[in-house]
Amino acid sequence: MAIKTCFVAATDTDAGKTYISSMLLQGFSALDIPAMGVKPIAAGADAEGFNGDALLLQRCSGIALPYEMVNPICYQAPVAPHLAAVNEQQPIDETRLNQALAAWQQLPVRQLLIEGAGGWLLPLNAHRYLADWVAEQQLPVVLVVGMKLGCLNHAMLTVREIERSGCQLLGWVANCIDPDMALLEQNIADLQQRINAPCLAVVPHAPAKAQHQQLAQQMAALLLQKLS
Repeated sequence: MAIKTCFVAATDTDAGKTYISSMLLQGFSALDIPAMGVKPIAAGADAEGFNGDALLLQRCSGIALPYEMVNPICYQAPVAPHLAAVNEQQPIDETRLNQALAAWQQLPVRQLLIEGAGGWLLPLNAHRYLADWVAEQQLPVVLVVGMKLGCLNHAMLTVREIERSGCQLLGWVANCIDPDMALLEQNIADLQQRINAPCLAVVPHAPAKAQHQQLAQQMAALLLQKLS
């Protein structure tokens, strides 16, 4: 069976891409679906050169892979990757992204999640964005909306850009990162009316373990339906 692949984007840095991706991987596991999460570009590494987000994806995946395959491009400083690339004199090479994608799609899994970095229009260099690569690879997209003041604008700008690129928006997740957000339910309802793609889940701030597991399975099952 061919591997189903999708790209996990977000409205902003710290919207919760890794958290939602890890939940999806846990949901796939609960549904007995072999799945793998990868992070092609990361910035911010520990003393051993590992990025925390990539390590979490590695731990939650249904197949054991070396770190370098999970995160082929990693910069030390926790800054915009294209700026880190200049400072560390290691340009972001899209050939490496293409080679990594080809290798990932040969893995013995049924579902591959490719987590982005930052927001949708993450620069790779002076002329290219990660979104350009996603569009050229024709990867469908799951959007994580970090629910906070200003998220309506961030979400709709991102949705418009995803649509303009020609990518398919499979669905979106309302990730409630601000526990004190005013009019949370109204904001979610507003986005449900505006975004022409299903809301895969509303993930509360710090859900209990049972709720976390239930939402993980729900998201994974709905995503599988969209990918079928």
